[in-house]
Amino acid sequence: MRTLWAAITAMLVCLVLGGLPVMAQEASPATSSAEPELTPARSPTLPPAQLSDLNLTILYDNISGTPGLTSHWGFAALVEYGSHTLLFDTGADGTVLLDNMRQLGVDPLSIEAVILSHAHADHTGGLQALLDTGVRPTVYAPAEFEDAFKEQVRSQTELVEVTDAVEVIPGVHTTRPMGRITEEALVVETGDGAVVITGCAHPGVAEMVRQAQAVTSSPIAYLVGGLHLFQTPSEMAPPIITEVQQLGVAKVLPAHCTGDATTDLFRTEYGEDFTEGGVGRTITIAAQ
Repeated sequence: MRTLWAAITAMLVCLVLGGLPVMAQEASPATSSAEPELTPARSPTLPPAQLSDLNLTILYDNISGTPGLTSHWGFAALVEYGSHTLLFDTGADGTVLLDNMRQLGVDPLSIEAVILSHAHADHTGGLQALLDTGVRPTVYAPAEFEDAFKEQVRSQTELVEVTDAVEVIPGVHTTRPMGRITEEALVVETGDGAVVITGCAHPGVAEMVRQAQAVTSSPIAYLVGGLHLFQTPSEMAPPIITEVQQLGVAKVLPAHCTGDATTDLFRTEYGEDFTEGGVGRTITIAAQ
């Protein structure tokens, strides 16, 4: 009899709390990616901010672009948002980064923050040369970076170890770092929607987009950057592009490690909503 009453009591508790135990709800498998622990719902949606004009310029890319600028394996993009100037990644070679900046009229001392997507040298290698100019930006990097790297940065400037989505400035925030090769993207709110900037998208292009959607209520207006599809078998690329389209990504600018063959597929599928990558390429979106 005591066992029967215990069972009845447990059933009543479940009904009062909504029918399912909390642990059962948390254990439900994620359906959005190959890595179930990376469910976007765990990242906070950050509040919308007053929008600013955006100028996004690729400073470093292995894709040739503006004549006179040096192309080299790696990626870096300048984000000018209202009165703020940020740098996403730093490329592999500081000399190349600074020379391209000089030719484009970018003053290193204007950079307020550097956001590092992940720990690979073709995205972090130019940081020391940038700091050697005397600029002291706040550096945002996933907490999983090696301790020696983080200590070196801290000895020269402020370091923010990113473990979840964070606001860099109003209207600009990182995603939660994710994946086996831990990587974060940058999300910029614009009048056309959110612009998502990726370094390599090692966790998967679609997963990067989902994580961006977890921190913005805006539609994804642009996906810009390296998409790490240069070694993807030809039969696997079309479904990936289809998934990106189904996630509502309006325009794309593939760069860096996307690969020529996959870039051609994006060009075909997106048509006039495709923008060529390459060092020196600029996207301008008004605040409206």
